Amino acid sequence: MGSSNGKKAVMAVTGAILVLFLIGHMAGNLKSFFGAETFNAYAEFLRTMGEPILPRRVLLTVVEVVLVVAVVLHMWSAISLARRASKARPVKYAARRKSQAGGYATHVMRWGGVTIVLFVVWHLLDLTFGVVNPAGWDGTPYEKLVQGFEPSRWWVTLFYVLAVVMVGLHLRHGLWSAFQTLGLASSRSYRPLKAGAAVLSAVLVLGFLAVPVGVMIGVVK
Repeated sequence: MGSSNGKKAVMAVTGAILVLFLIGHMAGNLKSFFGAETFNAYAEFLRTMGEPILPRRVLLTVVEVVLVVAVVLHMWSAISLARRASKARPVKYAARRKSQAGGYATHVMRWGGVTIVLFVVWHLLDLTFGVVNPAGWDGTPYEKLVQGFEPSRWWVTLFYVLAVVMVGLHLRHGLWSAFQTLGLASSRSYRPLKAGAAVLSAVLVLGFLAVPVGVMIGVVK
């Protein structure tokens, strides 16, 4: 895991775990369009997974731990690879400018990552713990969702949109990098894989944005 290829593999595997989480999370969020009862039932299911074999919330806690470990390893490998690349190029050539594509990808992955981390912290305080949510700690998951994105809190929705778009850009580039790292990208599969990364990213972005937009226009209420 100390080699560059090992760290790239860690990024690919942890990234895959996070992508699966995003797909599941998006599908769960979309249940809000079916009403409070359906959405609250989904939220309760997450806490009772594994019962009666496992105590309440144990399996959810395991999933949360896996996600935290995946995020930490993903960030560690990304930072380590960036530092290694920087050390490998100690001399900066003024005459040689970075390509626009390379500069774009670097900014997306760096600042997109920072934005996503800040958003996750806010998201937990808002919709999970209810610390900064109008519905408070005792509010139902559906109440937290609706009150969290109510029109008067437009700035929260704006932050959410920015973060989700960053996730999409981060994901599109990350998926393509993972395909290359795992040796899946070839001359024949180049276009299909790149298109697949773009489509999956777009679907996730639209799926996540559908909920706050639905609240803002009164479809989810």
